[in-house]
Amino acid sequence: MGAEPRECVPERPTRRRRIDWRVWAPLTLLTLALLLGVGFQLAGRRDAADLVWGAVTLAALLPAAWAMLRQLWHRQFGVDVIAVLALVGTLLVREYLAGAVIAVMVGTGRALEGYAQRRATRDLRALLERAPRQARRRTPDGGIEVVPLDRVAAGDRLLVGPGDVVPVDGTVEEAATLDESVVTGESQLVDRAEGEQVASGVVNAGAGFGLRATRNAAESTYAGIVRLAEEATARKAPVVRLADRYAAAFVPFTLLLAGVAWLVTGEFLRAVAVLVVATPCPLLLATPIAIVSGLSRVARRGVLIREGGSLELLGRARTLLMDKTGTLTAGRPRASEVVAAPGGDRDEVLRLAASVEQLSPHVLAAAVVGQARERGLRLAEPAEVTEEPGRGVTGRVDGRLVRVGQLTGEPPEWARRIRERAELAGRSTVWVGDDRGPFGAILLEDPVRPDARRTVRRLREAGLTRLVMVTGDRPRAARQVAQLVGVDDVIAQCSPREKVDRVRSESGRAVTVMVGDGVNDAPALAEAHVGVAMGATGATASADVADAVLTVDRLDRLADAVEIARYARRIAIQSAAVGMGLAVVAMVVAALGRLPPVAGAFLQEGIDVLVILNALRALRGGLRHRAVPAQTRDLLDRYAGQHAEVREVLARLRDTADLVATHPDAPECVPALREVHRRLTDEVLPHESGEERRLYPALAGPLGGEEATSTMSREHVEINRLVDRVGGHLAQLPDGRLRPDEVPDLLAALYGLDAVLRLHLAGEEEDYYSLSPTDGPPR
Repeated sequence: MGAEPRECVPERPTRRRRIDWRVWAPLTLLTLALLLGVGFQLAGRRDAADLVWGAVTLAALLPAAWAMLRQLWHRQFGVDVIAVLALVGTLLVREYLAGAVIAVMVGTGRALEGYAQRRATRDLRALLERAPRQARRRTPDGGIEVVPLDRVAAGDRLLVGPGDVVPVDGTVEEAATLDESVVTGESQLVDRAEGEQVASGVVNAGAGFGLRATRNAAESTYAGIVRLAEEATARKAPVVRLADRYAAAFVPFTLLLAGVAWLVTGEFLRAVAVLVVATPCPLLLATPIAIVSGLSRVARRGVLIREGGSLELLGRARTLLMDKTGTLTAGRPRASEVVAAPGGDRDEVLRLAASVEQLSPHVLAAAVVGQARERGLRLAEPAEVTEEPGRGVTGRVDGRLVRVGQLTGEPPEWARRIRERAELAGRSTVWVGDDRGPFGAILLEDPVRPDARRTVRRLREAGLTRLVMVTGDRPRAARQVAQLVGVDDVIAQCSPREKVDRVRSESGRAVTVMVGDGVNDAPALAEAHVGVAMGATGATASADVADAVLTVDRLDRLADAVEIARYARRIAIQSAAVGMGLAVVAMVVAALGRLPPVAGAFLQEGIDVLVILNALRALRGGLRHRAVPAQTRDLLDRYAGQHAEVREVLARLRDTADLVATHPDAPECVPALREVHRRLTDEVLPHESGEERRLYPALAGPLGGEEATSTMSREHVEINRLVDRVGGHLAQLPDGRLRPDEVPDLLAALYGLDAVLRLHLAGEEEDYYSLSPTDGPPR
């Protein structure tokens, strides 16, 4: 087993927040100038006041007019038209104070919008930095030369060193262990035999190997991924502001009303008054405030959304596409079960394997060693350790030869059953053996996140109507995860190009969100209306391309973001609609000559205050789930930590059930039954009883009532009944041997208890422990 270079997001130094004066300086100067004019007016210097207010009006008019002309040049039509006409009108009728008030309102809207929609760079820096620049090429005389990548041609023989990125697509000339997560997104290492094809961009996680190039760098897989992301980012159109969408109806109505008032009365002042009152400050102010409030709230929940337009789109999303590995699953292998040969000791199997694996940097080795340390096993220092890429590790532990890795030769019957069980469950198997053959196995899995199913339900409640999982994994494993989390559709063995095509297809039917981690997801994230990167574990390239980044390793925060986005957008629309409705009433009054421009400007200020106060409601509310008190979180963490011990008893229970099923006459059968019954009685039942008495009542408030835990309480009853049933059988064994007639009922109790307990633990972790702000219980 070889090393796996881990791809991580570089830690950014913490910096103090600084005011961006490029955004706020114009508004500050306009406000100070308006107040200066007020001072001149109070001092009796009307001419000076008009001069200052006129200058303020002109200072706001010039950039607004330029922005309007640019919009018209690009055939875009927005609310800036009314603001420009109102400013021009106040200058023509010499209502300078009204113009200055409008200028400050327009400046405030622009400052808020600039703050809400500042965009981080998307230059695909990580993709380009990670791309190899050179290659080691074999020379005809047997030497090695380092050449620029553009000089590598199809047919060249290359050498890929340990930890190197494969520079071009090619065929391996000897066995290789590869990390292919860049292309497939799958975290488990892959062994490639001589003659198999490998793609550029994958990492050599083992010893060096020879590679015969089949394509040059420009035509290879990794270059295609970079090209896809660049094309999708360049093709992505700018987000249309929410305010501009309303302008399509509001602006023509305003111009028509102002024109009619002027034409009927012949008084240009009435038209100006209509334009002043119609200045769309409810749109320019309330909308950005609601959106900024939403951005602030989702940031506090661990979701960084880079611009207000993306938050608006997230609030309108109907389709969600999710990568599997690292998004719905943990993204890294974990030892799920240890199996010993008949008569063997599971802890000893794990201890021996972990002792040998201590010196291996292989990702699977880390999972084995981590599992042993979690169980508190004392590892020995191995000797004579050797590692063969694609085969495994061999060493001596306490003088005993131990092999960990692939299974060689004809497996015994018990090993065949374990292999079949692992394949059906979609798990990887690490075999532990010696010169005589295997004496144990460790089953590894990429576990589904405890909060995945609950998050999927919450996303549906938030308004997403179509949820699709896309993955490069095998169809069987993909379907199992899809059924577990409850998505609508699954696309397995999906390449980066196919992911982009699928996102493009879904985006043509509805506003689409794509969630993923890793470089292989970057093109699809860039293609989606809203790309969301799992930034806590994913590659920097996906974070650079994405519109939003999850900074915590919790998928449920995406559901929070969707709910907050919908709420903030609803508040923004509500504020804009109320503000425009009041403005329409004021416009009619102004058209009738009852509202002069200055009074209209201040009335508009009152409307602005009203809608701003309403927009500030976006700072609170909108989340469906209830807050969990700190004391309840402590209980969740406490009982979640005990699940690892319960799973250990479960593994013993399954081994004992298998022993009863295959060798009911074996002398060790009844002692094993008594031991597992003792552990069920002393460890599992007290855990379940504590949950029933303390945890479930504490969850009644956050979950909305005692009915939310009633199903789990019923499972507690069934667990107790089955444990008593096993104990009843043991009480009827005076001679210490099983009678053939009681084996079927005993097996039904054992396997039933195994199934109920596993389902019970999974349900608790999905429904309850995902409420805790920690990453949930160990799986």
